[in-house]
Amino acid sequence: MSKLPETESRDPATADIDRLDDAALARTLVVAHRAAVDAALGAVDGIARAIDAVAVALANGGRVVLIGAGTSGRLAVLDAAELPPTFGIDPARVEARIAGGEAALRAAVEGAEDDRECGAQGVADVRAGDVVIGLSASGAAPYVVAALEAARARGARAIAIVNAAGTPLEREAEFAIVLATGAEPIAGSTRLRAGTAQKIALNAISTGAMVRLGKTYGNRMVDLMATNAKLRARSERLVCELVPGHSDPAALLVAAGGSVKCAVVMAQCGVGRADAEKLLQAAGGRLRAVIDGSD
Repeated sequence: MSKLPETESRDPATADIDRLDDAALARTLVVAHRAAVDAALGAVDGIARAIDAVAVALANGGRVVLIGAGTSGRLAVLDAAELPPTFGIDPARVEARIAGGEAALRAAVEGAEDDRECGAQGVADVRAGDVVIGLSASGAAPYVVAALEAARARGARAIAIVNAAGTPLEREAEFAIVLATGAEPIAGSTRLRAGTAQKIALNAISTGAMVRLGKTYGNRMVDLMATNAKLRARSERLVCELVPGHSDPAALLVAAGGSVKCAVVMAQCGVGRADAEKLLQAAGGRLRAVIDGSD
């Protein structure tokens, strides 16, 4: 029998978890996630490298594809789904594929993780200039391993996010982010420590890339898409903050076509919408470069 990955081992600290009272059980499970933060901090160099790879790909017209099975796949879908409303990026630029397809988002799909053929087909549309990020706690999910193998064969950059070192997925990747979370509080339940660490890594990569692409001004999300009342209110608030003293921020935002960045440039530079859009385009969409004259 081959050696089990660390994610399948048993944690002695939780050997009697079923004997704990409610308060102790809750504390044990919450404290266990400190290991996820520590694991992500330990992999910060790889995360930084991934931020750069994703930012470069998107800046040059490429796409990012996240691919996983089970919990890892659901986390990938979540991360990709949150980027358009938060940062105004085209949904086609960052996509996620999960073993078993849409049905696997709500329920386990028998055998989907083991389907190498579907994994390879899942990246059949990638090309050179794209980035494919494969996630697998054990680093051995055949669907994800095959996807990364196929992606590299098609010329895409391949990055692995795993929770154990020396895995097949790591070997298929250009480089790997190893989130060493070790044994789970419930042996083998990688929706716990491993899943939390993967979410931290994904959030850091996607958010970091958006910052690099000028989707923020400082820590303000100035490229958000105002698709509901909350986000419309946030857009107006951002204009108020960045153009203090303006007589009618709401009207300015309307004149800018709903774009916070365009509204700010119009007011700060004293130009109309068309000229503001040209200035932003020339600056690669970076608001700071237009109004502060720097990157």
